[in-house]
Amino acid sequence: MTKAIVLQFRRGRRKVTPRHFLLEVEDVTSRKKAEKLAGKEVFWKSPGKVSKIIKGKISSAHGNNGVLRAIFEKGLPGQSIGTEVEIKEQ
Repeated sequence: MTKAIVLQFRRGRRKVTPRHFLLEVEDVTSRKKAEKLAGKEVFWKSPGKVSKIIKGKISSAHGNNGVLRAIFEKGLPGQSIGTEVEIKEQ
């Protein structure tokens, strides 16, 4: 499994999309490498006592520096920004 870090909600000037998040993977530094991960599943585990798992899917690359765009089933909490997610290798 590959690990990534949650950077931020996907947002515009006036609108924040609560289910869409931007992810950064260490080894991915270009758009071509990021596009290879499109379609893979993503899992976020809550750090609390009750381990809650929220699933998502990588939809596409975001920009030219290797950032990924992921859509989750439910929105992640704000505390998830800066935490790790796991990308399942299929």
